[in-house]
Amino acid sequence: MGQTIQVEAADGTAEAYLTGRDGDPGVLFYIDAIGLRPQIEEMADRIASWGYVVLAPNLFYRDGTAPELAPQGDLREDGAREAFFAGGVMDRVQGYTPDRSLPDADAWMRTLLEHSDDGPVGTTGYCMGARLAVRTAGAFPGTVGAVGGFHGGGLVTDAPDSPHLAIGDSTAEYVFGHADQDRSMPLEAVATLEETLQAADRPHRNEIYQGAAHGYSMADTSMYDEAATERHFRELEALLARCRRA
Repeated sequence: MGQTIQVEAADGTAEAYLTGRDGDPGVLFYIDAIGLRPQIEEMADRIASWGYVVLAPNLFYRDGTAPELAPQGDLREDGAREAFFAGGVMDRVQGYTPDRSLPDADAWMRTLLEHSDDGPVGTTGYCMGARLAVRTAGAFPGTVGAVGGFHGGGLVTDAPDSPHLAIGDSTAEYVFGHADQDRSMPLEAVATLEETLQAADRPHRNEIYQGAAHGYSMADTSMYDEAATERHFRELEALLARCRRA
């Protein structure tokens, strides 16, 4: 349905999956730590089928192409996901700091706006992508109208540039679907996120999906949870529709 395009990002050329019809409302899709792969393309295609043009960039272009970084085995098999993450994935994730991600966000947004209409842009992010979606909304107030964040990790930290602090700079509506008992997003962090959303007077839903593990939306891994995934798609579709009506 879509195509792979090349985007001139902050530090080189990055692949990105672009799907949907040019001129439709735009959605920026932030991938999880596993990377840009067929699973991401399938999810982006589904969002595009609702009437959007969706851009999903390879955030790790500094480290290699999407095929070079993609899992070589089936992450649904016992131990395969854990083995993949033990192979340096978290080094890439931890290295994707705001001094890299925010300049890249300029490139992603510029490219998406070249293909979408002039209305508010939606963002959706998974795992590490959730915090990138939040940061992007803070960096582009008035442009980003909706933020979806699903099984996000590290949304609230003690650092002075914690992702949740960007909410106060944004003009977006937020929907968060947290994984149950997620060590990367404990209950205290969810509560702090709620306080931040309320203090910023941002419309939002900030919910825990009971029984759903971190990574629940990724059908190509052992963490997949069909019920939680379908719930997230319903919430995201409704959020994007509200963004268009605003």
